Amino acid sequence: MQAKRYRPNPSNEFYTEEKCHILEILNSANFNDYSLAQARVEVGVTTQWHWLKDTDELYYIISGKGLMEIGDKFKKTVKPGDAIFIPKMEKQRIENIGVNDLIFLCICTPRWEAENYLS
Repeated sequence: MQAKRYRPNPSNEFYTEEKCHILEILNSANFNDYSLAQARVEVGVTTQWHWLKDTDELYYIISGKGLMEIGDKFKKTVKPGDAIFIPKMEKQRIENIGVNDLIFLCICTPRWEAENYLS
């Protein structure tokens, strides 16, 4: 496979029933080992509890301030530069506790697929 640049079109961002906006950056069967998306949570919004079957996830906070909950024991404030590992089958949600949109990258391994999403 050759080197390639990926630049998502911001107009392709979509809103999910989980209560966040998603912009897929890279999610292809050609790269089955991982996927990359940008998530955006509006001020005051808490995403619904959800988990991923057979998929680990890593959040990397770009901007904003959030309260990340994973399972029953992890509850931490997150800010730009923080990376949060979310093991498969762990319930999770994030709340925007800042004054601007909370924006973070979502890296999934293997890649995110709808059938692995549970709520």
